[in-house]
Amino acid sequence: MTLIFSLARYEQVMAAFLEGLERRVAQGGALADIFSVASFFVSRVDTKVDRALDEAAAKLAAGDPRRAELEAARGRAAIANARLAYARFRDVFGSPRFQALAARGARLQRPLWASTSTKNPAYPDTLYVDELVGADTVNTMPPATLAAFNDHGRVAPRIEHDVAGARALFARLPALGIPLDALIAALEGEGVATFAKSYDALLATLEERRQALAGRAR
Repeated sequence: MTLIFSLARYEQVMAAFLEGLERRVAQGGALADIFSVASFFVSRVDTKVDRALDEAAAKLAAGDPRRAELEAARGRAAIANARLAYARFRDVFGSPRFQALAARGARLQRPLWASTSTKNPAYPDTLYVDELVGADTVNTMPPATLAAFNDHGRVAPRIEHDVAGARALFARLPALGIPLDALIAALEGEGVATFAKSYDALLATLEERRQALAGRAR
């Protein structure tokens, strides 16, 4: 399952996975040969939220403490979102419901962190790798990010670090006028549109090459 941004959508993904496993059991099927990941996108959250933070801060006077608070929140939403998602992963897959399935051979649906290259050059180039290391997770990295992590990344389980701070941030930003839920939810539609555009471009390229080959064949 891919292109997950919001906690609400992730809850639906996990629920659907468990329901699918339960249906498999009801049909007498085995569970051990089912493997799955839930692909949770990271860096685009900061790109979206940081823009809203900048716009909101620009409307406030320089000495307004809310402005300083908004500016200090830049680059924090994506990691907080992923940490809250991982906390829910631990809850759901540590529940009696999943444990009953695990006893029949079910495997975890692991969180997969996607879009983990740093888009803002002001942020550390391994930010979305260092901070999301944890048990039962996958991190997909483009070559440049992988090379950077191999060179100076931190190998330590940090995904569960300061989950309380993540919850506090997600409670505070809406109070400062940042509609986090709406911003993050909008990323899904934008992501689908981007994927569709790329797929259409691929099909167009294939069609051009098909026509060129057909022309040479004649």
